[in-house]
Amino acid sequence: MNAMGGPATIDLKALSERFDSFLLDQFGVLHDGNAAYSGAVEALAHLKAAGKRVVLLSNSGRRAGPNEERLERLGFPRESWDRLVTSGEVAWHLLSGHGPEKRIPPGSRCLYFARDGDRTAIEGLDLQLVSDGADADLVLIAGSEADLLTLDDYHGMLAPAAVRGVPCMCTNPDKIMLTASGPRPGAGRIAEIYTELGGKVRWIGKPFKDIYQTALDALGNPDPARVVCVGDSVEHDIAGGHGAGLATALVRSGILADLPAEAVSALYREHGAAPEFVLPGFYWTAG
Repeated sequence: MNAMGGPATIDLKALSERFDSFLLDQFGVLHDGNAAYSGAVEALAHLKAAGKRVVLLSNSGRRAGPNEERLERLGFPRESWDRLVTSGEVAWHLLSGHGPEKRIPPGSRCLYFARDGDRTAIEGLDLQLVSDGADADLVLIAGSEADLLTLDDYHGMLAPAAVRGVPCMCTNPDKIMLTASGPRPGAGRIAEIYTELGGKVRWIGKPFKDIYQTALDALGNPDPARVVCVGDSVEHDIAGGHGAGLATALVRSGILADLPAEAVSALYREHGAAPEFVLPGFYWTAG
C-alpha cells in the first residue's frame, strides 16, 4: 500500500524482490490469446532466472497441455514456468474421481460447451455428448463462442436442462473473454444464465478455492506470505488471491487496459478486494 492507503504502483523487478513464488494469470497478463504482450516473454524468463517459482494459473476450460502448447507457439520457452494449472485440469480430475467428489456415472449424457471444438476437457471421461438439454444428465461449460452465438442462443440451449435441475459445472468462470473482435461474454456469463434459469452451477477456477489449493500443492505449500497472485481481473485474480490468503498484484492490461482509475476503484468496492500492488504491465525494467 502507498502512503494514501491505496495499492502501491510497482514494477515487476521490484515485486520479484518481495516474493519467492508467483501465481500468474495468462490471458490479459502474458498474452491476449493471439500474441504475447510486449516484454512478457522476456519478463517471464527474468522471473525464472531470478530463482522464482512460477505457476501459471488460468481460468481456461481446456486442460494444461493445450495451453502450454499455445504459450510455446506465442514464443514463451517451456522452461520459463514450473507448472501450468487450469480450471479445466482441476475439473477433469474431479470428474474422473480424483478428488472428494464421486466419479460421474459411466455413460452420463453431457451437454458440453467449449471453444473451437476443443474436446481435451472431457478426453478420457466416459461421457455421451448430447446436443439437447432435455436429454442431458450433466451440463459442462468449458468455453464460450459468444463471438459466434448470441446469449439468447445459449439461453435456449440451457433452459431444458435448467428446468429439470440438471447439475452444471463451469470450468471457466471468466465472464469476459478477449477475442480478435474485442471483449465478448465468457463461459462464466453463460453459467450465470444457467443460474438465472433456476439451475445450480459448480464453479471451478478463480476465485474459487480448488484451483488455489492445487497451485499451492504444486509449489510444495510454501509460506503464504512469500506468494503473490498476479492477474488482470479484480473479480477473479484479486478476490481469489485474497480468499486464498495471498498477496495480489493487478496488471493494468487485458480487460482493464482502457478503464479509468475511478472505474477500477469501483471494482475494488464491488468485489470487496483491492490489490496490494498495481503493475502498469507485465514487463521487466532493466536497472
